[in-house]
Amino acid sequence: MRDLVRAEFAPTTVYLNTASHGLTPARTADALREAVQETVEGRIDLTRWFAVIERARARFARLVGLDPDRVALGAAVSAHVSLVAGSLPPGAEVLVADGDFSSLVNPFAMRADLKLRTAPQAELADAVRPGTALVAVSAVQSADGRIADLAAVAGAARAHGARTLVDTTQAAGWLPLDAGAFDYTVCGAYKWLLCPRGTSFLTVPGDGGDLVAAQAGWVAGERPWESCYGTVEELARSARRFDVSPAFLPYLGAERSLSLVEEAGPETIGAHDRALAARFRAGAAELGHRPVPGDSAIVAVPGLGGASEALKEAGVEVSVRAGNLRAAFHLYNTAEDVERLLAALPRA
Repeated sequence: MRDLVRAEFAPTTVYLNTASHGLTPARTADALREAVQETVEGRIDLTRWFAVIERARARFARLVGLDPDRVALGAAVSAHVSLVAGSLPPGAEVLVADGDFSSLVNPFAMRADLKLRTAPQAELADAVRPGTALVAVSAVQSADGRIADLAAVAGAARAHGARTLVDTTQAAGWLPLDAGAFDYTVCGAYKWLLCPRGTSFLTVPGDGGDLVAAQAGWVAGERPWESCYGTVEELARSARRFDVSPAFLPYLGAERSLSLVEEAGPETIGAHDRALAARFRAGAAELGHRPVPGDSAIVAVPGLGGASEALKEAGVEVSVRAGNLRAAFHLYNTAEDVERLLAALPRA
């Protein structure tokens, strides 16, 4: 993986902010430049572009252990969650984790006829009860990197006849996941999967679950090029019925980014990321701080958010969420990056 990273990344800072946005690989930048030049010169080949986009769908499907027929394409997590929210019957109870990311939670809150209930992430499985229609949770919490007990949540949901929706935005790429263990998953791919922003993946059950294809346009037709005008006579027999017309440039780049993640392997990437995160947790504790414990690639240090500006001046890019200093370690980071971060931190 070291040779792969050298060939693909050239950051000029100590970049520890993948939880906000991943770095663009060289192969992705090349694909984007080529596509832009094609639009400048009038060499737009939509047939070829759509074929590349289908390769992106297939690559993502392999990364999460599904058939491509169960993957839908979109532009943002909130829009995909809105499909799920819009398909629930009036009065349905939705259970979410306290303080989870708003793109996962708010689409349900926008429906006044749903019952939205929250519980602490660690107690989410125990909070599922008869009458719960859907449990929605992030695999990894954005604010502090805590990893949800997805097996327990899925088991509790099955026991009570509830469906599950898992947001894998902060997990896919470093935390191996089996999307087939849940009814729905959503993933904003511009973070750990290193894709351009504007790429979001939705996975659905083989029968589409209870989703209504409320956003269906011509690309959602079984025969898209015959569905350009009037009512679409037949929606796609796969998850493609939930597609929106893809943003070409982001998805042309995504196919290249996903190829890199496939090449390196989420297991290998995850082991690398977690080792760096563990070193930072230990070093921060030695400085008298109390990082959120765990085995996540995201490390949050409560009360240290004020140090972010000084770190930026030292050439170290982190983020601040909910008052926490948040450092995110990915395949392009090194042990030297951890030491640079620790050297720039104040003692407690």
